[in-house]
Amino acid sequence: MRRPARKRDPPSTAIIDDVAESDLSHGARAFRVVHALITAGFLVAIVDVWWSALTRRRGRGLRVAVAALAAEGALVTANGGDCPLGGLQERLGDPVPLFQLVLSPTAARRAVPVLGAIATIGIALLARRPPGPRATPRPAGAPPPRPPAA
Repeated sequence: MRRPARKRDPPSTAIIDDVAESDLSHGARAFRVVHALITAGFLVAIVDVWWSALTRRRGRGLRVAVAALAAEGALVTANGGDCPLGGLQERLGDPVPLFQLVLSPTAARRAVPVLGAIATIGIALLARRPPGPRATPRPAGAPPPRPPAA
């Protein structure tokens, strides 16, 4: 037997239809783009942290990623769990939160805390798993190393 479908929130486009993009000021549109780029940067930072934790490799930008995520976490916490740019966005005349442009209202409300938890777990995992040994390159023509004797 099939399970009944779960009731879902209406698509976020229904909310956005009320506020056509042409109704936004140039400043609000520009801020929306900048806000989206900042969000994309934080998503890349989360991916970098998890990639580094799982592979035990440390890239050049890892410290910047961890510092940016820690700073964002502190700002979100100080702002009561909401994005610190939300108030500025509203003052510029954009009433639709950034995540509601692509997610349902319920998912959009949960996005910041969930992403914060994912980032925190990734940083904790990164701290628990030290970097693995670096592979040393063999000189050209050198035989492969022998496995240790049992």
